[in-house]
Amino acid sequence: MVIGIATEFNPFHNGHLFLLQTVREKYPDASCVCVMSGNFVQRGQPAICDKWARAEMALRGGADLVIELPFCFAVRSASYFAAGVLELMNRLEVVTHLLFGSECGQMELLKPIASELSQETSAFKSYLRHYLSSGLNFPSARARALQDYLDTPDLKEILQGPNNILALEYLRILQEKNLPIVPMTIPIKNYLSSGFENKPYPTASAIRNELTSSSPLKYFSQNPLSMPLFSSGIIQREITLGRAPVPPHAFEQAIMIKLRSLKPAELAKINDINEGLEHRIIKAAHSRGNLDTLRKKIKSKRYNMTKINRVLLYVLFSLSKEQIKIFDQIGPGYIRVLAFSPKGQKVLRNIKNCTRLPVISRGQDIKNLTRYDDGPAGQMLALDVRASDYYALAAPRPEARSGRRDYHTAPVQI
Repeated sequence: MVIGIATEFNPFHNGHLFLLQTVREKYPDASCVCVMSGNFVQRGQPAICDKWARAEMALRGGADLVIELPFCFAVRSASYFAAGVLELMNRLEVVTHLLFGSECGQMELLKPIASELSQETSAFKSYLRHYLSSGLNFPSARARALQDYLDTPDLKEILQGPNNILALEYLRILQEKNLPIVPMTIPIKNYLSSGFENKPYPTASAIRNELTSSSPLKYFSQNPLSMPLFSSGIIQREITLGRAPVPPHAFEQAIMIKLRSLKPAELAKINDINEGLEHRIIKAAHSRGNLDTLRKKIKSKRYNMTKINRVLLYVLFSLSKEQIKIFDQIGPGYIRVLAFSPKGQKVLRNIKNCTRLPVISRGQDIKNLTRYDDGPAGQMLALDVRASDYYALAAPRPEARSGRRDYHTAPVQI
């Protein structure tokens, strides 16, 4: 039994430890493979510390193998994130089960909703078109359409849970693609707190806010139970080395410079910029001096703050609609190994014997794919390398900002 878990570990906290401990307790003989976002995450922001540090946290927390989700899927909305994760897990050829946390925690409630999303009957589509035409963004419009279409108890509450929404996407994609992976969920409702009133269990967001708004090292002495000791130790090491914490606004100036250098026609080619949004962005970029005021200027019912963050990240990376279309068509084109345990090494050997994808674990592997393959897979990996190079520039200390780390950083082993 090989259990796949989709993760960001941004950073690895007590809730993540609870999830992995549950795997170990219920399935002691199983192997655990984590597909993890790289240096940028689904919120459209940089991770608090780099992908190798977070992969090490995962190993110490109980994972056996950590594989990077390519940038072009990791920084997308829930449906594309989930599709990238599941396609990659399926192409490993060894993952038998998918485990995810959900506020609902009940597969019998989630599966019927996912089935409706997969089928999209004419009646449901009619409700969806109505709410989209009223100016709602797609996730909000779909939630309202489901509420009108289905007579499911507590549906509104279910659709308000971010982990539930991602869970529904996993289940929908598994059904649509008929993937041979068995889904499992565990309840996480009331386990984590959004702040520090319940100190042993703050969310990743609460931890990130504290690390970037106060003295990072002082934070750990004041909140020793907010994270597993191995996680706090790794972050403190990264802080001492000058590589962390990387704040969400780290690329503000770079994004503002890029926006002021583009013409509307150029901006319109960027992924997820539609319906004349390019004109609003250009106008805001020339009348506003920072990202906070720019985001507020262009925010609308159709474009919430998270979607705007992602769009601005696409601008920074010049990620076009045409590129994304190709990447979505081919799916993940390689297996990028970030970390493994002795047990994970055995799983990795099985993967290499089964998969058709190239397994990337050395700098030479990256050179072979990016230099000698100018197709979509090579371009996809080159984007991951560029993400690491950009990310390094946001390190707090200049001596920690060297690039090309993907070429000379070996997978973490424990």
